[in-house]
Amino acid sequence: MDVSLQGVEEAAVHLNGIVLRTPLLSFADLNTTCGTTVHLKCENMQHGGAFKLRGATNAVRLLTASEKARGVATHSSGNHAQALARAAYRAGIRAYVVMPSTTRRLKVEAVKRFGGQITFCEPTEEARTKGVEEVIAETGALLVHPFEDPRVICGQGTVALEIMSDFSSSDCVIVPIGGGGLISGCATVIKALHARTRVIGVEPSGADSARRSLEANTRIIHPGPKGIADGLLASVGERTFSLIRTLVDEVVVVDDEEIVQAMKLLWIHAKLVVEPAGAAPVAALIGGKVRAANAVAVLSGGNIACPWSLQDGALWPE
Repeated sequence: MDVSLQGVEEAAVHLNGIVLRTPLLSFADLNTTCGTTVHLKCENMQHGGAFKLRGATNAVRLLTASEKARGVATHSSGNHAQALARAAYRAGIRAYVVMPSTTRRLKVEAVKRFGGQITFCEPTEEARTKGVEEVIAETGALLVHPFEDPRVICGQGTVALEIMSDFSSSDCVIVPIGGGGLISGCATVIKALHARTRVIGVEPSGADSARRSLEANTRIIHPGPKGIADGLLASVGERTFSLIRTLVDEVVVVDDEEIVQAMKLLWIHAKLVVEPAGAAPVAALIGGKVRAANAVAVLSGGNIACPWSLQDGALWPE
C-alpha cells in the first residue's frame, strides 16, 4: 500500500463514526499572544486523547482474517500503544506493546485498560526495535509500526482532510514531528488539495532528527533523544523522511521552556489540556519560529495527568 490522497480518503470513510471529527477552534487572547490568527486542531479531544487512534484503527481494519488471528504488536512511548490496544480490543484481537520504562503512568494504564500486553524496555530506539522483534518472534504477532506503516500514515492524514474541509484558506499548517507519521499523512493531503499551503514541522531541540536529516539530505537517527515532549522522542523513519523531504516546506525547533510556556497559555487562554508534544506547534508560533497570517496548529494529544501542578513530571510549579 502506498501513501496517497486516495488512501487517506478511503481511511476517512472507514473511520467515520469510530474516531471523532475534532473541532478547529480559535481564541482571541491566544491570537494576540501568538501575534497571528491561529486555529487549533484539537486532537487532544480525540478518543484516547491523541490523533493516534486514526492510524491504528485504519491499520487494524485493513488486516486480513488470518492476520487478525495472529494479533498485532508495536513499540510506542504511549499514544500509539494505547490506540493500537483500543483498536485491537474493538476488533477482538490481541495486542502486544513494547514501551519505554520512562513512559508516563497515565499512558501505561490506558494500554492495560484495553487489554494490551506490555513489555518494558530501555528508552532508546535500539531497545524499542529489538524489544518488538523479540515479542513478534515469540508470539507471531503482526507489526503495526507507529509511523512507518502506510496504513497508519493514511489514517493520520485524515486530520488534514478535516482541516482542509473546515479551513482551506489557511496559509500554513503546523504539525509536531516525532517519527513523522502525522506530518507525512497531513502533508500528503495538503499538497494534493492546496499545494500553496505551507506545511511546517516542529521538533523539540533534544530530538531534532528531521531537521538534521533535511540539513544532511539523508536520514539521521538522533543518538539520544531527550526532553519533556515524550511523544516526540523518536527519529524519523525511512518512509516518513522521504515524504517529509518531498512535501514539507520547513522544520523548526523549539526547546522545553518554550513548550511549557505554550502549555500554560493553552490552558490560560483556551482552557485546553495539551501534552508537551501537542503544544509544540503553538510554541513555534509564540517563539516567532513560524510567521503566518492564518495558521492551523495541530494539537496532537492531551495525555498528561495534571498540567497545573508538580505532578506527572514536574511540568511547572504553581
